[in-house]
Formats: sequence, C-alpha cells, structure tokens
Amino acid sequence: MSQNRIDIELSTEALAAVDGALGVLEEHLAPLVGLSPDERKGLSRMGDKSEAFCRQAVVAFTENPDVLPRNFDLDAYRRDLAMLDALRPRLSKMGRLFERMQDTETALGSDLMANSLEGYAVLKVSGKGAGLESLRQMLSARFARSPRPAAAPPAPAPTPTPESSP
Repeated sequence: MSQNRIDIELSTEALAAVDGALGVLEEHLAPLVGLSPDERKGLSRMGDKSEAFCRQAVVAFTENPDVLPRNFDLDAYRRDLAMLDALRPRLSKMGRLFERMQDTETALGSDLMANSLEGYAVLKVSGKGAGLESLRQMLSARFARSPRPAAAPPAPAPTPTPESSP
C-alpha cells in the first residue's frame, strides 16, 4: 500500500505571498546579529535564575543610578531587556512555524522515498523484457555500493633459517 502521510499544494500566489512576507521579515529584522560558533562559546548564558537576577538588577540600577560606573549605559541596559521581552514571543511563534515546515519537508520526503521504493520494486519484477531495462539500471544507481578496498594479501610465512632448523 502506498504511503501518503501528506498531500499538500500551495498555490503560486500563496508562495509569492510567503516570499514577500519573508522579505519583509528580513528587511525589518536586519539589525539582528549573527554569531560565529566561537563567539557563541565565549558568551555568558542567561537561564531562568540569571534572568530573574537581571530583572532585579534593572530595578536596583534604575533606583540607584549613582552607584553605577560613569561608562555604564543604563538606557542601553533597559533597551536590551525591553528588546528581549519583545523578541521572545515572536521567536516562539517562528520556532513553531519552522518546526512545522521541517516536519512537512520530512513527511514529503518520506512519501516520495517510500513510493519510489515501491515503484522500483515493481519495476524490477514486472519491467523485465518490457524495454525498461535502461530505466531500471538508472534507478538502481541509488543502491550501488562503492567497491570495498581489496584486502591486502596475507604476509608470506617466514622461511626457516639454518640456525632455526632442527
């Protein structure tokens, strides 16, 4: 029985609208940063307890700005917290959408592969003598294995020397 986990079609208009929306997102989110793996490694992480600490700190710093060093930018600090709060719900929504897109891609690929294998199995059996040999050979390339390297011949047994003979 053929696999059909998903049967979806998006119109040309829908795809164009998605592409337009992605363009708008890219345009408006241009200030977002990209970090290299090394940069990510070197950054402090903010878990739940650390976030609570940061939220308490912003209150304390706002109430006591005179205790901060002169080069401490309290306004930038507050903007960072506000941006974090603004970004999170959007990140969550985009994450869910991204996961659904990945799942859809996986389901489509699975349907294609399962049905290709089913059709190929039938072609191998019923396609003989029907002028389909070249098609079967072309499809069989997917399953071709690269030849294993030839095993090295066994080392020759040492020849006995006159000293070692009885």
